[in-house]
Amino acid sequence: MLLVAVFEGGSRRRPVSGRRQNIVPCGGRLVSATSVLFAWTVAGFSLVILGAGMGAQSASDGPLRVRSFQPVEPLSRAGRPAPLMAVIENLSDADVAAEVSISLPARLRLVEGQRRLRVNIEAKDETRLTWTVEARTATECRLGVEARVADAPPARESLVMRFLEPMPMRKLSYIPEPEPVRTSVAVGAHNCPLWEADKPEMWANVVKHPERTPALGFYDQANPEVADWETKWAVEHGISFFLYCWYRAGEGEPVKMRFASAIHDALFRSRFVGKMKFAIMWENQARGIAGVADEKDLLQNLLPFWLENYFRHPSYLIMDNKPLLFIYRPEFLIQDLGGVEKVRQAFDKMRQACRQAGFDGLYILGEYRGLDPNHLTLMKNLGLDYTFAYCWHVPNSPTPEQAIAAQISYITRTQELGILPQVVTVSQAWSGWHDEGSIWKIPPREFEDLLRWAKEFIAGLPPDQLSSRMLLLDNWNEWGEGHYIAPYREYGFGYLDAVRNVFALPPLPRHVDLIPEDIGLGPYDMAYRKWAEEQDKARRLTRRRVLKDGAEEPGLVAWWAFDDPADSAVALDYSGNRLGAVLKGARLVPDLEGNALLCEGGAAVVWNSPALSLTDAISIECWAKTDVAGQDNRWMVNRIFGGGVDTGYRLGVLHGRPCFEIPVTPWSHHLEAEVEMPTGRWVHLVGTFDGQVMRIYVDGEERGRMDRPGPIKPNEFHLCLGNFEVGHAAHFIGLLDEVKLYNRALSAEEIRAHYSRLAAGAGR
Repeated sequence: MLLVAVFEGGSRRRPVSGRRQNIVPCGGRLVSATSVLFAWTVAGFSLVILGAGMGAQSASDGPLRVRSFQPVEPLSRAGRPAPLMAVIENLSDADVAAEVSISLPARLRLVEGQRRLRVNIEAKDETRLTWTVEARTATECRLGVEARVADAPPARESLVMRFLEPMPMRKLSYIPEPEPVRTSVAVGAHNCPLWEADKPEMWANVVKHPERTPALGFYDQANPEVADWETKWAVEHGISFFLYCWYRAGEGEPVKMRFASAIHDALFRSRFVGKMKFAIMWENQARGIAGVADEKDLLQNLLPFWLENYFRHPSYLIMDNKPLLFIYRPEFLIQDLGGVEKVRQAFDKMRQACRQAGFDGLYILGEYRGLDPNHLTLMKNLGLDYTFAYCWHVPNSPTPEQAIAAQISYITRTQELGILPQVVTVSQAWSGWHDEGSIWKIPPREFEDLLRWAKEFIAGLPPDQLSSRMLLLDNWNEWGEGHYIAPYREYGFGYLDAVRNVFALPPLPRHVDLIPEDIGLGPYDMAYRKWAEEQDKARRLTRRRVLKDGAEEPGLVAWWAFDDPADSAVALDYSGNRLGAVLKGARLVPDLEGNALLCEGGAAVVWNSPALSLTDAISIECWAKTDVAGQDNRWMVNRIFGGGVDTGYRLGVLHGRPCFEIPVTPWSHHLEAEVEMPTGRWVHLVGTFDGQVMRIYVDGEERGRMDRPGPIKPNEFHLCLGNFEVGHAAHFIGLLDEVKLYNRALSAEEIRAHYSRLAAGAGR
């Protein structure tokens, strides 16, 4: 029987806390130590997903919460055991004896584990349980888990699982040679190369949406074997080239790159590099970093680098003996080069340089996803050959039918304007990196309908143009932003099968959709696993229960005193409520009372907890010190992020003044103090809200108020201390100490007393 429960997380290979939960399967036996060790090994992938602390979370009015309920492996196949894991959290201050049950449809059988079991969970702790199920045939079905304590409302979470067609497992030395299919047009896919081993935080929004888990797991894109899997999957479904986002890392000097490993480390070193074409989209959006300093920089640094490394590469996309160069923000070159005519002249010089290199010129395409004829005219005047879209933004979270209709409208109206020829892009979905704004998705079957329409549409375009000979798909792997067609958990190969169904020409070779597990290869996510295990270890540390004199104060939710050792990886919660923070790119230094948080771009991050979602009243208190006057849009305490800009709360400095915000509408209700933020000394700041009025206090005195009736809108974000977000430019510059969060509005008398207690030590 495969069952696991671990105190506050653990290593992939063994329980690290040194003690185990008391697990008693109903009508069964205690789990053995051998089973635990085995479970850690097979459950490692799920553990690292949960390590980020951002999995699916069930709502419950009881003491329990199902923090996550997901498969262990990226994809499941019929006829094979599929491990599942649930994380059950005890939110209460008392130990509980929970009853946990799993519900399965008739199409699944339970291979290992008990349908119902009892487990003891300590106060403010969690347990992890696994089961193994199996489907006999390919299917999609819903499973559920429920956790309850006595007569309290149960916590529930459900999961939709897709099982691929059954296939015997075999061991091969490498990925079988791709068998490309022929197509009547060149089908390309935008490729987002952000998934590098040293940037694991890029997977954060995918962890919140585990249904997006790629077939390769949270992979390291620098691995040539990853590139070969992607090449095989692409060409066998009719995609003949990838269009990589290409990022520069500095202007006016020899070329340095960011996010270049997908091309230089993986694609160029892969076995199947000759099986597929590629092109680059110059992502020149970051001013001063990603563009050009002047024409000389463009013609003597950038273009020679492209010619040498890309345009002359045997696999680069060449049509009519011209390389294709895509530019994300061509209008930005107007400022870089000094005017519209200067851009046009530079483009002509680039084309001439390509002729001198043996080509017949250079196709230059500019990104635009709108219908403004003035902008299209500007793009034409810049000397661009074509317009294209990276994606189509469809507002108001449309249905699939609406999203399809909107794209058809964009494409047909662009053509009707007749200003600049277009290379057509079709989009599959959108969410944004933080689930902001419009969120939508077109399922594979409906996406196939859109592809059929696009194929027919481009067939009617002038045959001498690229417009009729190629199509772009949005996107291969924009996992964080919510648009992707590569194989993944929710729909398997559904999107790729749609492309193959529409564009592949007969006769079609025998086709098998392989995943690494089928042939004994992988995993490709070990860098992410290592990082996530470190995060999991830090998470366990943050849950230590510590108390400081004053922790018994009514309504105190959390108290980050930053009095931990200077080399600590965490900042504990001294209220005793176990809401400690992980230090990310931040450090503690001696100051005020013990240590303080040095704010220089990092942050102390508190994992999401229902305790942070205060609704009726709140007080945020802290001491802050800065030598920088006039700070603007700099935050000390923040729980407002993209995808929830009308939720949460924050405290910081705006227009040089202390500021407290609890929005009602996006970014609304900034209450600025009537005084400037003092410099050169410690300052006591408090923001309070009683359900009706917001108030801000500076050094014990009320310095502003604002009417704001109504509750605080909750969210499921983490809480960031010392910054807007880790590594963000909107970080407070200075020191932060003695941060407290209350579930009530402190009175003016209490605030003056709090100020007075530390005022002497703060140099007042």
